[in-house]
Amino acid sequence: MSDYVAYLSAAVGTVYAIDTATGTITAEWGLDSTQGITATPDGSQVYATQTGQYSVVAINTATSQTTQVTVGAYPQGIAATVDGTAVWAAVTGPNTPTTGPGGFSQVAVISTATNTVSDYLTVGDSPRQLVFSPDGSRAYITTAQSIDVVDTTTGRVTQSIPNPAGPQDLAISPDGGTLFVTNPVAGALWVIDTAANRVTAELPVANQPYSVAITPDGSTVYVTDMGSNTVLALDAATLRTVATIPVGGVPGVVAVTPDGSQAWVGNIFTGDITVFTPATNTVLETVALGTGTGVIDGVPIAIVFVNA
Repeated sequence: MSDYVAYLSAAVGTVYAIDTATGTITAEWGLDSTQGITATPDGSQVYATQTGQYSVVAINTATSQTTQVTVGAYPQGIAATVDGTAVWAAVTGPNTPTTGPGGFSQVAVISTATNTVSDYLTVGDSPRQLVFSPDGSRAYITTAQSIDVVDTTTGRVTQSIPNPAGPQDLAISPDGGTLFVTNPVAGALWVIDTAANRVTAELPVANQPYSVAITPDGSTVYVTDMGSNTVLALDAATLRTVATIPVGGVPGVVAVTPDGSQAWVGNIFTGDITVFTPATNTVLETVALGTGTGVIDGVPIAIVFVNA
């Protein structure tokens, strides 16, 4: 089994620490409407966005102490820079009953040394999720109608790839050459050549593809399908589906451990985690969340792994 701690963000406002070797919840933090989650490369700090508090919470993994950093309305996706000096948080904009969250065009840059906002970057409307290239030179950010490419040195958008369907999640190959982007409304997975920032394929992979992850060796791409309660495994070279893995109700996030031995899927409706092995694409176990209040206490949204 993997020797990692999984930090999981649950929508009701709880961050769980889970021992991946045993599936045991070892710690939890009661926060407010948490969404995205990330960790510094050395695992010393975990960061979670709090949509209800318009903030990001930094968790010291050694002491369990927390620090709240105000960033702006309805922060969602968050990612640590490759060098670990900062985390970037997508500030989506106010959540309204009629239109949902949106209207802002900012990404907050938080210094991991001081846990304060050092800068705000301007991107497309309503930024959602983001990922950095393996060399740290670029960031890719999904917005309401585009995938924005940001030069991390200047903080400026160098190219905006139109995507009117509304892109959601994204993942980049270990060599940095290919970007995979889910489009839930279109039921498609976009494949983008990062050298040219050009869409090379649009795959009708699922009823409602939501999250995407890649194995550390770059061989397999996983896409959650919220419409069929499955995870699709695609051969990264041929882009063909090689396995369909049954999971829990309405799978949202999928994440693969750094050693590639496990993949974790957050099931929104059933409020639990399906763990499967990428080696054979077979389910290993189901990890339950919460303390007896049912599905509402779970709702896993995002997962990041840290060395135990």
